[in-house]
Amino acid sequence: MAELLYRLGRFSARRAWWVITAWVVVLAVAVGSFLAFGGAMSTTMTIPGTPTAQVTDRLKTELPVASGGTGQIVLRAGTEFTAAQREGITAALRRVADLPGVDQVADPFVSDATRAEQAKKITDGLAKVEGGRARLTKGQEQLDQARAQTEAGLQQAADDPRLKATLAQLDTKQAELDQQSEVLERSERQLQAGRDLLSMAEGIRTVSADGSTAAATVIFDLPQQEITPETKEAVTETVAAALPGGVSADYSVEIAQGEVQIGGVGEAVGLVVAAIVLIVMTGTLVAAGLPILNALLGVGVAVAGAMALSGTIEMTSVTPILGAMLGLAVGIDYSLFILHRHRRQLKAGMTVSESVGLANGTSGNAVVFAGSTVLIALLALNVTGIPFLALMGTVGAVAIAVAVILTVTLTPAVLGLLGHRLLPRRERRAVAAKAAPAAAPKHVLPTTNGRAVLRILVGVSALALIAIPAASMRLALPTGASEAADSTQYRAYTAITEKFGAGANGPLVVVADLVHGQTGDDLVAAQAALGKQLMDVDGVNAVAPVGANAKGTVLVFQVVPTGGPTSESTADLVHDLRGRTLELGSDGVTLAVAGSSSANIDISEKLADALPTYLAVVVGLSLLILIIVFRSLLVPLIATGGFVLSLFAALGGVTAVYQWGWLGALFGVTDPAPILNFLPTLLVGILFGLAMDYQLFLASGMREAYAHGVPARQAVTEGLRAGRAVVTAAAVIMISVFGGFMFSHMTMIRPIGFALAFGVLVDAFVVRMLIVPAVMHLAGDKAWWLPRWLDRLLPDVDVEGAKLERNHQPALAREHEPAGR
Repeated sequence: MAELLYRLGRFSARRAWWVITAWVVVLAVAVGSFLAFGGAMSTTMTIPGTPTAQVTDRLKTELPVASGGTGQIVLRAGTEFTAAQREGITAALRRVADLPGVDQVADPFVSDATRAEQAKKITDGLAKVEGGRARLTKGQEQLDQARAQTEAGLQQAADDPRLKATLAQLDTKQAELDQQSEVLERSERQLQAGRDLLSMAEGIRTVSADGSTAAATVIFDLPQQEITPETKEAVTETVAAALPGGVSADYSVEIAQGEVQIGGVGEAVGLVVAAIVLIVMTGTLVAAGLPILNALLGVGVAVAGAMALSGTIEMTSVTPILGAMLGLAVGIDYSLFILHRHRRQLKAGMTVSESVGLANGTSGNAVVFAGSTVLIALLALNVTGIPFLALMGTVGAVAIAVAVILTVTLTPAVLGLLGHRLLPRRERRAVAAKAAPAAAPKHVLPTTNGRAVLRILVGVSALALIAIPAASMRLALPTGASEAADSTQYRAYTAITEKFGAGANGPLVVVADLVHGQTGDDLVAAQAALGKQLMDVDGVNAVAPVGANAKGTVLVFQVVPTGGPTSESTADLVHDLRGRTLELGSDGVTLAVAGSSSANIDISEKLADALPTYLAVVVGLSLLILIIVFRSLLVPLIATGGFVLSLFAALGGVTAVYQWGWLGALFGVTDPAPILNFLPTLLVGILFGLAMDYQLFLASGMREAYAHGVPARQAVTEGLRAGRAVVTAAAVIMISVFGGFMFSHMTMIRPIGFALAFGVLVDAFVVRMLIVPAVMHLAGDKAWWLPRWLDRLLPDVDVEGAKLERNHQPALAREHEPAGR
């Protein structure tokens, strides 16, 4: 591999414009494909086969209106709505109901009035029942009195035909009274059932008690994940155009969908910081701009190519942004590694073409192997069986692959074009005068055992302390409460919580499966009976029937929990309902649960179940690569152990900030909430790959020194000193790039950016530069031990490029190029 990359580097340097043109063409094709074939991206996460997904699929056929996605429009007037404002809002909502893709809109004022009208009808009906019962009672008394008199007469004149006729008439009247009584009883049961249903739904309000806030529910034709951005945009535009004066409208996250934006203020700041680090490290703007140019081109190719598939593949809006995040970070770092090696060789007097080839064959070889660990970690997301996560991993892997290929082709091409201009003028003059800079001391003293133990204790203790919050980490998808305080989603969420209760932000859809169908009057009675039992479940605030299928065997209820969508009480309620069997007469009634809150819970649990398998696959495959690279058993184990420390520290940090609310104002956390449910899985893959990058670049220097006969403990120190400058710069750059995404406009991206930035921070500076060298110092020669039989089986990949250097020693006597090139 090293020899191949050496030749590729020299070829790219000699045919620089060919290589550059080829990549520009690739970028143009990717962008053109996106413009031609790109489609809309989803803001919702779904996993086929979960209990919620199964219920939703059933309702598509059993009761389509209950399977459609919903969103809420929150209307506020400051004071109680005027009659004119109510009429204007109703007219605006009628227009929304006529939009393509919208099934119906529940007008809050109509709903409120309908409920009041129904309550009045029930009250009046019950009053009539009481009146009718009183009349029936009086009629029964009169009938009983007449019957007694008639029967007494028959005792005296048993054969009197008139008395017999009278008694027959009384029997007929008795039958009529019994029939009227039965009708009355049936009406009373119906009215009482209706009263019970209204009572159970009392907590479901559409207009606030003070009359200043109303919530309109928009029901779409399609399930939530299939609603197009155009439909959502049409809803907001229609409301904005028709809203009466003095009324403001805010929209829930199901309706207010922001466009996918790659490159905001935060990301730009991250790139500026990365540029400053590069300028300080290289001393020239030309050298500093090369890694950034490399990364931006790679991101353009990878992200545009991925988004071109969004027209045919269901893709979440987070996916391309994740690819951009990874592409920027590793693209800059990988190019920097080759640039750093090349500049060092130029300073030593090596010719440009030979230096480019050698840098590509040594540092480029390390880049390829480092990138392979990240690729494995990301592609392994496909084993989780979670489609949206697998696609994220695949797109991220493509971004990494593009960054690696660009690094070993475009970077050498540009290096060949720039020549010695990569060096500051002072260093160029020194090279021209063949005055090599003063050499660093060849021998450095290793640390002591006591200091090594102290570093391990301090480092591990600090990371363990930071990891403590991870023990209380809860997982969920973000809600409107996680949005920016000035966003419409946040205003809608908080207004609903304040005026209607936290549970109104995430009602559940509960499906009851009946053994025997219920229709007509029996259906209302069944709904009331089951609704009462649902109200008795802990955590239920209100229940309302939604409808039933034609056979009356599937009854659907809206259940409003007492807690919000991400609260523990709501999760407990979902599990409780799924495990319950209600009673209807002598039949048992099983329950199923759907809705956005239920889907959130199912996805979180599915991800949690998949994490151990994923972690085992990633660590197992990467350990094999590291054993091959370092020809050691202990070094890969030390590297992996360090990763575990970094992972839990990163999870602890993100929990403290985003769930506990520590430093929330600094990181834009409006309301602390559970952690993004797929973040731990994503963090495992990405952070493991990046951690192994730094391990590779530091430990390869140690391995190289040890292979050249340097004592093991001294080799640790020399390798650390040789690599820590470039690894420090690379880590700072990566932290800056990831940190820029902490202030993204997208709620899901912010905690990912923080977790990756913080994870790289602790891994690079605490684990790789403090703990791992100390452990390897204590291990001594044992760190590089490998069984002989395994040593014979493993291929010699020569990741450090030592053989390449021996075979291609710089021939300064044979070849000389002017330093001013």
